[in-house]
Amino acid sequence: MIKRKFSVFMAFTLLTGTLAIPYIPSNAANLNINVSIDTTQDKTPISQLIYGGNWNFNDASLTSKRLGGNRMTGYNWENNFSSAGSDWQHSSDTFLLSDGNVPKEQWSQPASVITTFHDRNQSENIPYSLVTLQAAGYVSADSKGTVSEAETAPSARWKEVKFNKDSALSLTPDTTDDYVYMDELVNFLTNKYGSASTPTSIKAYAIDNEPALWPHTHVRIHPDQPTCSEILNKNIELSKAVKKIDPAAEVFGAVLYGFAAYSSFQSAPDWENVKGNYNWFLDYYLHNMKKASDIEGKRLLDVLDLHWYPEAQGGGLRITNNDTTNIECNKARLQAPRTLWDKTYKEDSWIAQWFSQFLPLLPNIKNSIDTYYPGTKLAFTEYSYGADNHITGGIAQADVLGIFGKYGVYAANIWGGGSYTASGFNLYTNYDGKGSKFGDTSVKSDTSDVTNSSVYASIVGSSDNKLHIIVMILIYFYYLYVSFMSLSKVYYALSKSD
Repeated sequence: MIKRKFSVFMAFTLLTGTLAIPYIPSNAANLNINVSIDTTQDKTPISQLIYGGNWNFNDASLTSKRLGGNRMTGYNWENNFSSAGSDWQHSSDTFLLSDGNVPKEQWSQPASVITTFHDRNQSENIPYSLVTLQAAGYVSADSKGTVSEAETAPSARWKEVKFNKDSALSLTPDTTDDYVYMDELVNFLTNKYGSASTPTSIKAYAIDNEPALWPHTHVRIHPDQPTCSEILNKNIELSKAVKKIDPAAEVFGAVLYGFAAYSSFQSAPDWENVKGNYNWFLDYYLHNMKKASDIEGKRLLDVLDLHWYPEAQGGGLRITNNDTTNIECNKARLQAPRTLWDKTYKEDSWIAQWFSQFLPLLPNIKNSIDTYYPGTKLAFTEYSYGADNHITGGIAQADVLGIFGKYGVYAANIWGGGSYTASGFNLYTNYDGKGSKFGDTSVKSDTSDVTNSSVYASIVGSSDNKLHIIVMILIYFYYLYVSFMSLSKVYYALSKSD
């Protein structure tokens, strides 16, 4: 057991050569930050799924991957065509096949976008695949390019999505009819890979992508603003279809794009009618998913799936902007992770200005889960703090991963990635280039200066024979990593200040 306090006077070792420090000011030695570690307190399992991505990037060592994004809303698993929506001329085409490097001979095979994705994960020893299912109502019928406004669904350019086939499920779907079935897709994948309880299987399914934005992103598929009741009913019914085929599969919902969706489902037409005493849409969604689960006699929502692109600004720029010449924005990026947990921090954003009662974010979301659907896990399947190829992006990434582990987030998948964010990942998943990892149990770690430093500590399992500590220190808005990855080194650092 280690229960010590120590002072960090100077950062004196770097984890990776890529995270170089431009200079160390002469007065840095005067910096005195007290850090305390207690391996007997606040033990929290660190889910290994927080170190996930939406695609591979640089040399980042990932533990999970998601097949999601705007393209997946209009994806037709029977023919592998998909719609770009407003991202690119409302084009229905073969982009997912080419972008996913699906072998040409497999382009006509059912669900080959998904199977190639999952097969690649398996070959790369990424054990957890999260696959998006379609719920907006229609998917691409062809790959003929731009869909005009006059061809908005329903039209010949689209196939209608049905959650249940209500007849025999086939491993060779009928591409000549007008429908695409979700239970048939899950059955196809389960038949190929086994139940989610088996090692080679697809583990989880997400219920579409960012539904509050469908009228903007996919106006040819779903031109009308969705209601709270519509998205709730679709989540319930699609989850039931999944659980019918593979009871072991985890269901992720409602895949909300950001705070405006968390709060009122993008000011949904029926929000004021259903709001009642709920603080925000998350309460309504969780409570009604719980009610439906009780009726069904099984859990229908395993993971509350949110996206988080911080609105924090600095120097007039949002931190997700990649213009790293703006020093004030860089400074704001380094502080922005505090919005996840620190009640003393107020970022420069419209959220903090007008909706501060919902910040810090993680405690408020956790409170909603505990109140309305206890046991539901939390995921951020898209998030980014910007500047993937800049040191501030790497530091923010490392800080966020530490927070996710410390506060019990179940899964997370970065949207983006670059050389510095890869280093932020590898600090936890492959810090020596030989597969060595941060521990899997978070323990109590505190710093006396949350503005200028962060600290995360972990042990392996229940034993504190090996302690990992990550300390990040801000010196004149430059960070240094202090990383001790074995008990002997940690003990030496601690005893030096005794």
